[in-house]
Amino acid sequence: MQVHGVAIDDTFAEAFPMWGTRTIITADTLGWAMHAARSMTGFATSVIACGCEAAIEGLWPDTPDGRPGISVLLFGITKKALDTLAVRIGQTVMTCPTTACFNGLDGTEHVRVGSALRYFGDGYQRSKRLDGRRLWRIPVMDGEFVVEDRFGAVQGIGGANFLVLGDDQMTTLRAAARAVRAARRVRGVALPFPGGIARSGSKPGSRYRFLRASTNHPYCPTVRSLVTSRLPDGVNAVYEIIIDALDEGAAREAMRQGMLAACQPGVLAISASNFGGALGPYRLSLREILAEVGGREDP
Repeated sequence: MQVHGVAIDDTFAEAFPMWGTRTIITADTLGWAMHAARSMTGFATSVIACGCEAAIEGLWPDTPDGRPGISVLLFGITKKALDTLAVRIGQTVMTCPTTACFNGLDGTEHVRVGSALRYFGDGYQRSKRLDGRRLWRIPVMDGEFVVEDRFGAVQGIGGANFLVLGDDQMTTLRAAARAVRAARRVRGVALPFPGGIARSGSKPGSRYRFLRASTNHPYCPTVRSLVTSRLPDGVNAVYEIIIDALDEGAAREAMRQGMLAACQPGVLAISASNFGGALGPYRLSLREILAEVGGREDP
């Protein structure tokens, strides 16, 4: 199978279950909402070392308080791991000028946020209701920080991925960046790595027993003569696009949009990472996904 002359490997991305949440951050200006969102998602690229994975989803219309808003998705391996949500909001959103923070997801389960952060008010906090939402008003030095009591959580999917294999670093990077822009148009997905791209793709385990993960050496060009390489001739750079999503359908559509966008001159192949079931039960076939009809893309 080829798309615009780019070979699509007959393989699959191996993904795993994750718990996900959506946070709506509002502020007096979009700039301040973005400051908070960027801080909240800092050092949240991989559960391997960060404890969670998070990314800005996009602009959010019709916010509860009518102000400019940005949505952030955060994922953890277990529901308990989502307790970091209150910590991150408390340290990066409550501290940011003019912000408020609302739940953006009708989940089957819930995570305590406002009910945990309210104690910062030192007894001066107040509870209120807005359109059926229970909110906390916490006094801060520019007025008050309004935060929702509980945030919805759902079982989503993590680690959906595809690899962009190209003939040189800059050509491959440009194609990967196009893939990221396309994938991010799909609602309900997060691309947690810097710029949505990971150059240090990993595999489970290591020859060093103290490491949970290590470099995905079959896809590293500089050691191809030392290992059993999976790189076709002419490939000198590989970038991985890793996608977390609130449901499998969103993950598949983001992969589809991203792979199509990555098929540019200089890209020799599109592949994916899988490890024989060591990571999770989802097997996302690249060719099947590319054959699917789209429909999850946002306007």
